[in-house]
Amino acid sequence: MPYLQTSKKSRALLDIKSQKCGLRHTIFSVIGNEYTGEWQDNKKHGKGTQVWKKSGAIYHGEWKFGKPDGYGTYSVLFPETKELAKKYCGEWKHGKKHGYGMYLYNNLAVYEGEWSENQRSGWGRMYYESRDIYEGEWMKDKNNGQGIIRCANGNWYEGTWGEGKKNGDGKFYYSDKGQLYEGIWLDGVAKCGTLSDFGRNEAPTPSKCQIPQVRLVDMQLVLRESEEAYLETINSKFPLHNTLTENRK
Repeated sequence: MPYLQTSKKSRALLDIKSQKCGLRHTIFSVIGNEYTGEWQDNKKHGKGTQVWKKSGAIYHGEWKFGKPDGYGTYSVLFPETKELAKKYCGEWKHGKKHGYGMYLYNNLAVYEGEWSENQRSGWGRMYYESRDIYEGEWMKDKNNGQGIIRCANGNWYEGTWGEGKKNGDGKFYYSDKGQLYEGIWLDGVAKCGTLSDFGRNEAPTPSKCQIPQVRLVDMQLVLRESEEAYLETINSKFPLHNTLTENRK
């Protein structure tokens, strides 16, 4: 069989023509995944849709240099019902959730807010399966900073968080009992503060007796001395909370 030798110029031209660039019809990978959309320099770039054969998951949106980047929607396939369900709608960067978006969890919980490299970070609102709602700051996928959680039973907490727990200065309103706690929290537990009646007449299940008034020569001094010990512990664990100590001096 005769051998046809091609010139370097011809080979270069063939390489250019074989490269994927611009809008293309569906392209199948060797493992069965398929992509329909725009390309640039042999990479997914622009708007397009990717379907993963093994999981049935679909991403539809913007791409940059082979990765989801910009605005897009990621959906998964439920094997039992063969139905697609949206998991995330929002912004992406370098193939990760980054920016503002909404994520729907399998247990019907929903997060809407800011993301950083696939983790909840910044401001966001979380609707839990228990019907509790948290609104506030996040860092590395946990409640961190200032935030409010409204419980399904009507109680709510507003104040400082760290590592997903109440840590620092905060107020907890017991609307069912008509009481208010103001003070310091450590790892989700109230440590030092005051408990007083608040909206007791409107509470559905108020305590039998009113909280008596504390009679000290200097109540604030007693509180401040007790709080400082806990604040030192909190500030050592969460450096961002140092402003609490500064504000109380």
